[in-house]
Amino acid sequence: MDERWPNASAQAKDRPVRPADGAGLSRTILHCASRGLSKTEFLHEVSKALMGFSGCDAVEVRLSHGELHYRWEAARRPEPGAHFELARWARGPDGRIVPASREPTDLERLCLDVACQRFDSSQPFFTDGGSFWTGDAWERVTLGAEPEPGAKPKTLCVGGHYRSLAIMRFVVDEATIGLLHVKSEHPNCFAKEDVESYEGIAQTLGLAMADWRAQYALRERVKELTCLYGIAQVIERGDTPLEEMLHIIVNLLPPAWQYPEIAAARIIVDDHSHVTPGFHPGRYQHSAEIIVSGRQRGIVEVHYVDERPEFAAGAFLEEEEKLIAAVAREVALTVERKDAEEERAHLQQQLIHADRLATIGQLAAGVAHELNEPLGSILGFAQLARKCPGLPEPAARDIEKIVTGSLYAREVIKTLMVFARQVPARKVLVDLNRVVEDALCFLEARCAKVGTRVVRELAAALPEIHGDPAQLTQVLVNLVVNAVQAMPDGGTLTVRTRANGSAALLIVEDTGVGMNEEVLGKIFLPFFTTKDVGEGTGLGLPVVHGIVSSHGGSIDVQSRPGQGTRFEIRLPAAGLEQVQETGQNGDRG
Repeated sequence: MDERWPNASAQAKDRPVRPADGAGLSRTILHCASRGLSKTEFLHEVSKALMGFSGCDAVEVRLSHGELHYRWEAARRPEPGAHFELARWARGPDGRIVPASREPTDLERLCLDVACQRFDSSQPFFTDGGSFWTGDAWERVTLGAEPEPGAKPKTLCVGGHYRSLAIMRFVVDEATIGLLHVKSEHPNCFAKEDVESYEGIAQTLGLAMADWRAQYALRERVKELTCLYGIAQVIERGDTPLEEMLHIIVNLLPPAWQYPEIAAARIIVDDHSHVTPGFHPGRYQHSAEIIVSGRQRGIVEVHYVDERPEFAAGAFLEEEEKLIAAVAREVALTVERKDAEEERAHLQQQLIHADRLATIGQLAAGVAHELNEPLGSILGFAQLARKCPGLPEPAARDIEKIVTGSLYAREVIKTLMVFARQVPARKVLVDLNRVVEDALCFLEARCAKVGTRVVRELAAALPEIHGDPAQLTQVLVNLVVNAVQAMPDGGTLTVRTRANGSAALLIVEDTGVGMNEEVLGKIFLPFFTTKDVGEGTGLGLPVVHGIVSSHGGSIDVQSRPGQGTRFEIRLPAAGLEQVQETGQNGDRG
């Protein structure tokens, strides 16, 4: 007797002819799992092989994936192609997720029964392995009584486009159950032995899915490790500039994510952005903050710039969340190390500069002492000679030149003594605003003569400082003279004072020719000058630096060619002890 559906003999001629090589199909399915295909590519290849083997018109695969589950269907007609969707499906009686929809249709109830292995193998619609099959899905099927006492027989009408249907259960792992549906538009397409052979193929599909999952996870881990290894190699090249490092790192990110073909990355550090080619923000974004020394300095972002059906289950893997956090940490360590290198280089430069100043200061002190005595003799005898009666006019003019030159030389020696700190400072409580006003009284006429407009912006509540008024006046005079010389065609000279916490600021800003980076790095070197011969000694700014340093202050210089120069001097406010000491001495400048 034919074990197919009761009317199978009448339509046996309509049944497609199928090859008998089930072992070859199993090998093909297992081979697909090892080819490195994506999920949809793998299911497409498996569906094509199944339809080729069975001669059916459609193959559907349902499989759980965490709390979400996917359904894949590939069909020959009426619409050739494949369809992939994600949905939340039901839990079985034991609480496990099973690949059956919550929709109350007869087909979904049947899928739940097959998934949960609730069947009666004595009925012609179930195999001994628990698979359901029918030769005419349009007819109502009576499944008989349920195992519970008193239950009524259950009838189902599967319906749908396809006439013949077989549903097989397979297992991927302990937590994952799948269903394989084989469908045909022809009635009575499947015999019982065919369905039983499909059961073996379904179990092979379960093994292949487990293998594919393991290999897919392995490939994702390899991609992530490759990314981290690439970043480590970039960081290891310590001589690479930070900007270049970040450019390389950002381009290592997209290939490490699940869907590199639609992934784009961006790294932002201190408002400087580094992006992959064609970057634009997408709906799905993964990010991690770059934290350096407890402060956010930037962010690492990976965006998906296109949609994928798989995103219903979440666009990013848990491992990718750990990966982007690791990348952000590596970038933070790199930024911190580069900051430390720059600070170390800056401190080293300061030490070299200080050592150079100290050496030149010792030399200047020695030269000044050696020149003072003969210079004093020259000046004294020249002044005596000038008083001799009956001195010829030419000789008198020459002696006057000797006196003038000697006085100039003495001023240079005095400047050298200040630079070498051989002249003791007379420190008292000083009102910086008063120093500015006194100095500008003597300088404004010179400024007006060359077309320089002087602007004062003096703070009302300025803390007093502990310093030498004469030396501080010299600082301002040197800066103003330099500013005027930097504006040969006139301009604006701005002198400001500001209170800044426990410090007073003196700011001198001009609209002159400015300086480039090379000159800016040398302005405090003794005897360095950009002025013509005879116009400068190269000691003005080194003296300024020495005076400010002796007052415990600091200088910040900003300048660009054609955009002027800005000197900001920061001087610490007088402390309580200094105020009390000055009050006892009664000395105030």
